[in-house]
Amino acid sequence: MAAAAGSGCGAGGSPAGQEGTRAAAAAGLAGSEGSGSAAVLPGFDDVDAFVKHALGTVVAATKASNGLPQPGDEYDFYRSFPGFRAFCETQGERLLHCMSRVMQHHGCRSHLRDRSKVTELEDKFDMLVDANDIILERVGILLDEAAGVNRNQQPVLPAGSQPPQTIISSWNRKAGESHKGSQSETFRLLHAKNISRPQLRFREKVDNSNTPFVPKLCIKPNALKPLPEALTKSGRERKERPEDLDVPAALADFIHQQRTQQTEQDMFAHPYQYELEHFSPPDGVLQKPEVQMYRPMEETPFHFITTLDELVELNEKLMNCKEFALDLEHHSYRSFLGLTCLMQISTRTEDFIVDTLELRSDMNLLNETFTDPAIVKVLHGADSDVEWLQKDFGLYLVNMFDTHQAARLLNLGRHSLDHLLKLYCNVDADKQYQLADWRIRPLPEEMVHYAREDTHYLLYIYDKVREALWERGNQQPTQLQVVWQRSRDICLKRYIKPLFSDESYLELYRKQKKHLDTQQLTAFRLLFAWRDKMARQEDESTGYVLPSHMLLKISEELPKEHQGIIACCNPVPPLVRQQINELHLLIQQAREMPLLKSEVVVTAKKRAPLTSPERLENTFFGPHDSSQAPVGDFQSNPALGNLEPAPVLEHGCLFSDSERTVNTEGVQPESCLVATATLSIFSECDEAAGKEKTLTTAQKKAQRIMESFENPFRMYLPSEQNPAYVSQSAKFDPSSKIYEV
Repeated sequence: MAAAAGSGCGAGGSPAGQEGTRAAAAAGLAGSEGSGSAAVLPGFDDVDAFVKHALGTVVAATKASNGLPQPGDEYDFYRSFPGFRAFCETQGERLLHCMSRVMQHHGCRSHLRDRSKVTELEDKFDMLVDANDIILERVGILLDEAAGVNRNQQPVLPAGSQPPQTIISSWNRKAGESHKGSQSETFRLLHAKNISRPQLRFREKVDNSNTPFVPKLCIKPNALKPLPEALTKSGRERKERPEDLDVPAALADFIHQQRTQQTEQDMFAHPYQYELEHFSPPDGVLQKPEVQMYRPMEETPFHFITTLDELVELNEKLMNCKEFALDLEHHSYRSFLGLTCLMQISTRTEDFIVDTLELRSDMNLLNETFTDPAIVKVLHGADSDVEWLQKDFGLYLVNMFDTHQAARLLNLGRHSLDHLLKLYCNVDADKQYQLADWRIRPLPEEMVHYAREDTHYLLYIYDKVREALWERGNQQPTQLQVVWQRSRDICLKRYIKPLFSDESYLELYRKQKKHLDTQQLTAFRLLFAWRDKMARQEDESTGYVLPSHMLLKISEELPKEHQGIIACCNPVPPLVRQQINELHLLIQQAREMPLLKSEVVVTAKKRAPLTSPERLENTFFGPHDSSQAPVGDFQSNPALGNLEPAPVLEHGCLFSDSERTVNTEGVQPESCLVATATLSIFSECDEAAGKEKTLTTAQKKAQRIMESFENPFRMYLPSEQNPAYVSQSAKFDPSSKIYEV
């Protein structure tokens, strides 16, 4: 353990050592400037030489520590050799002694070698983290003093918030704040406390049920194709099928379609899919733009929309605009599906911020302008915004321009909005409120200013990137059309509700890259299901109910007592403390499982065979290339005469490693051409697959439901092929009568 602690501490202490050397170098440089002739550091010509030497030493030490055997079977194997064990103890003591001296020099706790006070490896890492925080804080102070920055001012906090009384770690230390608008502020608000939940004031309750998401659209403005009847108000009421009122609306509509054998349009499809697929940008936006300079933010009128009348007035103003900028502020920590808290809209002359928490049920009237193909909606990075608009308000976008896609096409160094603001507007975006809790009401002035910045300059950036795309396309609209095509594809995205299934836990389990036995895996599955149930019931995020690392820790430890569960969580989530008895019962249920080695197979996605258009990318073509021609064309060609067909090798692609196959003789050909097979033993499967494609979405769902039905008596009967067959569900059920079979 000493060797592991030494290697880990050596790697972890490298940043502190590096910054410490820089601070020492800075201090030495300051001293040398005063003395004039004194050397910066003994044995080094300048600071850069010392930093280069120290960095190389730290990298070499880190590389050496990474080369040690990994904890587990490998380390235990090497540990069985006396020579390796003695080497680890000796080197570990040397490293701990060296780190203790460094920590003692900086006035930190340095009892790493005192076995009576520190017995756990985690305690040593905690001491190392505390020492790194102290050293890095001193480095920052020295560098700020050298740069002439004052660090004695207080951080900016919302009204009613109390400043932190104690400093826990380096991330929430007081930021250096010299003047208002200074960019040295690093304090960020993660989430606010004691805020009334806005979900309680919603007229329409949030639907956290485990059913697919149904579009909220009831009226379809600017429609080229009428709205499906299932989404209209009459279709949602379901007056003609009162027997379905005791089930969720989405499931009731699905059951009704199956009973009546109706082939209705898919109620889960994108309502504006037809309009988007037939949309073409207006001719005016495909020409060289006239760049319009933005107005200063202080001179631009600003409106905070909180009432329905103001929202209607805003919609009328947007109807008279050719383009407007749009952005959203979202909160996802204290809600299962997330909440859109603000909507920022900017025109050429005005800025608006809509309180979407107050006007949540009335936001759908903006569809009149959002789906107008004659009005350009400018967004930056609209992938998430499109889904949030659908989920919370039933809003959709037609004719949208994404400046993020334009920045990618222009091959700019960075594609973020901060970079575009600095590049085109020479504005340094203040991102200290990027992770703020936007549910706060009233909003502080600083947060309002931050929200306005996201859209105030966006129309000017829209003009500048269009001008750059026009010049890049040699005075042709080809590059502009590509951006509009990509933006249209983003508008076609549909919000997909997170659904829970019996195998949902496997995705998180595979990400952890840890091996659990049957008891631990059962606990992981039960805790995962409990977390999902509580998150939907309490309308909290899964990270708030029980973070994933705590879930895995409890599953690994399988604590026997309530205090053991609490000890695995730091800090303890409120819902875990409230439901500690239920969690304890789940752990007990998992401990009753037979202790076996878990065999969860990570199923890799099978790559489908490439079709002809995809093969073209990997095939070298020539004037005599016959790889894409059917065999019948050669046999029926009179110019070739009555020649016998040449043998065709089985390898499918020229010089392609992904398509290499082995023929019947076990020989793997190096390269050959492709010929279409005239006969296939899988013709029946192909026909069945072709028929499957003709099924509607509702019929496919019905087929999956019927296939999931299973005879409950089959698990107790032996199969015809194997008389000693035992069902897997019975095998792992301790209460089963045939458990010993």
